Amino acid sequence: MLEALRGLGYSTAAALADIIDNSISADATEVRVDCHWNESQSRVSVTDDGRGMDDAELENAMTLGDKSPLDDRDASDLGRFGMGLKTASFSQCRRLTVASKAEGTPLACLRWDLDALAENPDGDWLLYEGTAQGSEVFIDKLAVMPHGTVVLWETMDRVVTQAYTVDDFNEMIDRVEAHLAMIFHRLLQGPRANIKIFINGRPVLPWDPFMVGHVAKPFNSPVESKVTEAGIIELECHVLPHKDRLTPAEFESGAGPEGWTAQQGFYVYRNKRLLVAGGWLGLGHGRAWNRDEAIRLARIRLDIPNTADAAWKIDIRKSTARPPVSLRPWLTKYAEDTRSRARRVFAFRGSPMPGAGGAAIEQAWRVDHTANGSRYRIDDRHPAIKAVLENAGGQLPMINAMIRVIEETVPVQRIWLDTAENKETPRTGFAGEPPEAIMGVLKTLYQDMVGRRGLSPEAAKRMLLSTEPFQNFPALVAGLH
Repeated sequence: MLEALRGLGYSTAAALADIIDNSISADATEVRVDCHWNESQSRVSVTDDGRGMDDAELENAMTLGDKSPLDDRDASDLGRFGMGLKTASFSQCRRLTVASKAEGTPLACLRWDLDALAENPDGDWLLYEGTAQGSEVFIDKLAVMPHGTVVLWETMDRVVTQAYTVDDFNEMIDRVEAHLAMIFHRLLQGPRANIKIFINGRPVLPWDPFMVGHVAKPFNSPVESKVTEAGIIELECHVLPHKDRLTPAEFESGAGPEGWTAQQGFYVYRNKRLLVAGGWLGLGHGRAWNRDEAIRLARIRLDIPNTADAAWKIDIRKSTARPPVSLRPWLTKYAEDTRSRARRVFAFRGSPMPGAGGAAIEQAWRVDHTANGSRYRIDDRHPAIKAVLENAGGQLPMINAMIRVIEETVPVQRIWLDTAENKETPRTGFAGEPPEAIMGVLKTLYQDMVGRRGLSPEAAKRMLLSTEPFQNFPALVAGLH
């Protein structure tokens, strides 16, 4: 059975997150993850300053299924099945040692060794006391602590495989750090954080998937609540800024461990611990929504209580959740609105839909929706296009023919393929252009507005600031004369 439980599909990062869940449930304020590279003898230890366990409590903790998932749990308890410590550990290693000390009690230490179990001819469940020979040094730190627990992984056959190198080990550490920064970000945040986590002495800094407080965020909904039989569900919708509104460092950070497209969707939390990081929970009309590039800026925070585990079908790895049928219409309504908002921000490269004072932005292209599909048309109300048409004289038929040719040859498929392959929309809106190039176009339009059309300089500048793509360059517009 133990060998079978190794196949539950934990990643190293997810397994360590399960171990840290136990530390948080034990009221730890500090958790230290230490990864020791020594080829096939590499080890990982997790040390916390929680309340610890006496000998009897430790024996229960080392027993498979020591708690029923049907039992009532404390509201802050992050566990459910009484299996996480064992299954998470066995998914990575063949020898699990746990040492613990409660206030005023002697240190207790127990060990599972799958190799020793396999070699036992009687088939007995042999739970050993103490560490394996040579491993005492990895639990010595407990001797000077008033209380706490050490979880030690050895014989890490699922991690250190054939041809595995120290570079692979270091990459694993980086993945673990990114994962823990995401899973526990709400517990790590703020001047009065619930817990501190260190990896090889380096503090894990929280990764906020919602960019809370960023001035360029186009949408952040109020918190909505829903009372259910399993407890209160809370929801908050976010649309993140377009890449053009972020610094390179902000854009790289905002992508998260799995990248912008993979990280879109619902973020399901239980007691501020992240269970599901992205995805659309099987919602959609007719068929489930996919993770689409155009929706990548949509992220929705969803909080459920631990009394809702059964209703939401939380799995033993705490990595999947399925909303109850009764909640699907409610969730779909908010998800549809957020997806629509995110798509508009993505399509318009972060340009604000309304201009200053709520004025509409004149756009060079419009979309005509017909029974036969959508067509992209050049909008003759755009000041630059309008000026050319009004000055065309006898050339107007030729110019209209040219515009029609451009409209009928928009490389829609090529743009779609380039966007899908490059994970980014093609550069438009003078992105990356030097100011003098933008100023040359601005001066031409400005001089036409003031000279031929007789607008005042102030009126011409206001019109340019409400015209795509010049609304993004207020300083250049202000410098026109």
